[in-house]
Amino acid sequence: MLAVTDARKEFGGLVAVDDVTFEIGDAEIVGLIGPNGAGKTTLFNVIAGVYRGDGGTSVEFDGTELTGAEPHSIAREGVVRTFQIVRTLDEMTVLENVVAGATFGTEPNPDRAVAEERAREALAFIGLADRAADLAGSLPIAQRKQLELARALATDPRLLLLDEIASGLTPGEIAELTDVIGRIRDERGISVFWIEHIMDAIMGTVDRIIVLDSGEKIAEGPPEEIQRDERVKAAYLGESA
Repeated sequence: MLAVTDARKEFGGLVAVDDVTFEIGDAEIVGLIGPNGAGKTTLFNVIAGVYRGDGGTSVEFDGTELTGAEPHSIAREGVVRTFQIVRTLDEMTVLENVVAGATFGTEPNPDRAVAEERAREALAFIGLADRAADLAGSLPIAQRKQLELARALATDPRLLLLDEIASGLTPGEIAELTDVIGRIRDERGISVFWIEHIMDAIMGTVDRIIVLDSGEKIAEGPPEEIQRDERVKAAYLGESA
């Protein structure tokens, strides 16, 4: 589904993402981990069109070349993201937030009734249907993260990019969130690419993990293999492998 080849992003003399290559398949959940400053969010920004990749960067989605495309065009193709810092529209209602996602999703300019129906369905799936009329700014952080996820789902995506969606949540909230992410894949066939620092959240949910360190991909494999990888331990603990 997603093929990223030699993804590279430089800021002046700093190489934030250093020729990273990987693929994500249909209905697959892939984790992206690494120490702070490893280049995880920068890689997301290259995929989503926020940054233009440098060098020979290639981002292809289901046979369509996305390299250099604008974020709204990439979203129209079905690649949709959430943000590390929650970006809800706080002066609008919960429903209006999700209608915005449905309106600017993969189906251009849907009828208002169609967009609202899609938004209500996404809220019900996530578990926020009873907060539809509330202002987004009145929600606690866990529900605002759920709202971002519902808004992303309402775009009718094929690939979700989730940026540390579990941060700041309690263990119980994390368990609910990981259950929803699993259902997004199992019930809707949507692939998920998920940046996360909370290992308990990611290890039991993903099919495969990619590890970045100083912009380079240092490991890739199933969770149990990554947990044993000496290079990964060295990256996180500062030890020599």
